[in-house]
Amino acid sequence: MMRLFIGWCILFSFIGFCSMGIDKRKARLGKWRIPERTLFLIAILGGSPGSIAGMYLFHHKTRHPSFRYGLPLIFFLEFGAVCMLCRLRFPA
Repeated sequence: MMRLFIGWCILFSFIGFCSMGIDKRKARLGKWRIPERTLFLIAILGGSPGSIAGMYLFHHKTRHPSFRYGLPLIFFLEFGAVCMLCRLRFPA
């Protein structure tokens, strides 16, 4: 079960990273953009590490406080939830 969860997070991190790059490219070209709601949904579904990496690598959405503070907040909440689940599953 843990392998499935890790695989899920890796997949969505990759999707989040690519989504930031694609949206940045579309912004430069003046084309249709990926909705911010979709970018946040990808992060909430486990892609926050990749979304954060893409945000800073592509310099995309770094001026938006909702992304600058929201994505790290999502990451820390997810990380805390995983730590709590692991502690419940593997008590000391």
